[in-house]
Amino acid sequence: MTSLDKPTSETDPITRTDQQEADAKAVTEAALFEAFGGIRGMVETVLPGLLFVTIFTIDKNLTNSAIAAVVVSLVLVAVRLIRRDTVKHAFSGVFGVAFGVVFAKMTGNAKDFYLPGMIYTLGLALAYLVTTVAGLPLIGLILGPVFKENLSWRTRNPGRKKAYAKASYAWGLILLAKCAILFPLYWWGDTTQFGWVLVALKIPPFLLAVYLTWVFLAKAPPPIDVFAEMEAQEQAEKAEKAERARREAASEAAGSQEF
Repeated sequence: MTSLDKPTSETDPITRTDQQEADAKAVTEAALFEAFGGIRGMVETVLPGLLFVTIFTIDKNLTNSAIAAVVVSLVLVAVRLIRRDTVKHAFSGVFGVAFGVVFAKMTGNAKDFYLPGMIYTLGLALAYLVTTVAGLPLIGLILGPVFKENLSWRTRNPGRKKAYAKASYAWGLILLAKCAILFPLYWWGDTTQFGWVLVALKIPPFLLAVYLTWVFLAKAPPPIDVFAEMEAQEQAEKAEKAERARREAASEAAGSQEF
């Protein structure tokens, strides 16, 4: 077993100071905002569906509602492109809206606008639970690169692995609870009422899951910065090569002086 594979202790042998605790919480909060898009990401997630259900509530016209949702999604992407921000959250919103429009137009049922997103939510919930049971919690795969630890938490940082497992279980169960509310409403509820309930359930479960993730990770051991380790290893190898070259040059110079 190499030094890179040796596990660290589950708890830090040195008690953290209040400042270290605050720093850990701040770093975790920043990473979660980066991974999940922050406030703007939430707006981009909610706004197309909100506009769809609002217009459909007013005029019951599927085409007008669909066009409005697509247009606002494209505008959100354009704004990010103009500002040169990351577009992954906006683009995911565009694809989600596009699939919803296709489903709704194919069936002629406005409720089907929300069906792809519901299926995705159910699949994501199962993915969180299954990967955690398999020992590779999905939230760790998502946040590992953000924390610059990649998969080091699997073998070298058991405390963080446990935190990632708790967070993944939280995400999976919260999303399953959301599906347990939405799918019955999809089958038996009124289109307008169903749309408003779905929009209302966009943010609160997400915020709860993010908050629990923050709580679990803020109390976990700090991440192992594998990028910094690789850079340090490269610097050490360069220094070793330079020292070897210096010794060889000195040896050659000493040999030439003998003659």
